[in-house]
Amino acid sequence: MDLTLKIWRQKDAKSEGKMETYPIKNISEHSSFLEMLDVLNENLVNEGKEPVAFDHDCREGICGMCSLYINGEAHGPDRGVTTCQLHMRMFKDGDTIYIEPFRSKAFPVIKDLVVDRGSFDRIQHAGGFISVNTSGNTQDANALPIPKPDADKAMDAATCIGCGACVATCKNSSAMLFVAAKVSQYSYLPQGQVERKERVLNMVEQMDKEGFGNCTNTGACEVECPKGISLEFIARMNREYFGASIVSEK
Repeated sequence: MDLTLKIWRQKDAKSEGKMETYPIKNISEHSSFLEMLDVLNENLVNEGKEPVAFDHDCREGICGMCSLYINGEAHGPDRGVTTCQLHMRMFKDGDTIYIEPFRSKAFPVIKDLVVDRGSFDRIQHAGGFISVNTSGNTQDANALPIPKPDADKAMDAATCIGCGACVATCKNSSAMLFVAAKVSQYSYLPQGQVERKERVLNMVEQMDKEGFGNCTNTGACEVECPKGISLEFIARMNREYFGASIVSEK
């Protein structure tokens, strides 16, 4: 298929960016979206031009680095997939495809389609961890029974890969779905109880410091999350935060 690509080009964080147009021909519908970008970059290099910078790593839908805003949708028009799992059969011959970086004050552009998502790391550092007994008297994990529903919910929350699609698709650039997933995955487990109250307070405080917007329960984050993280976790985090706030005030 032959396509017209409209791609955001930006030299660095301090430079102004703009959309550039690139025609590309003979792309197989079986190619992944990133393979298509690889072909484009090979063509640009052969023409002596600067290739388009974009993030990628595992290309297996696990790491979340391949975050692109494609035709106004985080990770593109497919559902339940990351950009690296998006295939060109989702587009038609002759289509014009708009490709941009994730837009958020808390995700500053580094170059072209690459953004700095270090804000997520700082939120995680603020409370996304558990205490581990290393005294030599550690308790065997099998001796800590966990109800199956709780284990399932913890696993559902833990599937969040921190790609930032929730932020990119939210009209307020809210990180609530990401933070809620990280808070919830520990709150369901006995290992996460030691820091439970401090965790939610510290992670929400750091989220606000990073400049993310407020949640308005629109639900776009859940729709475009490649791992289908549920809005229910935001409700759980709100309950956790309310309970922890009351305790901290006493």
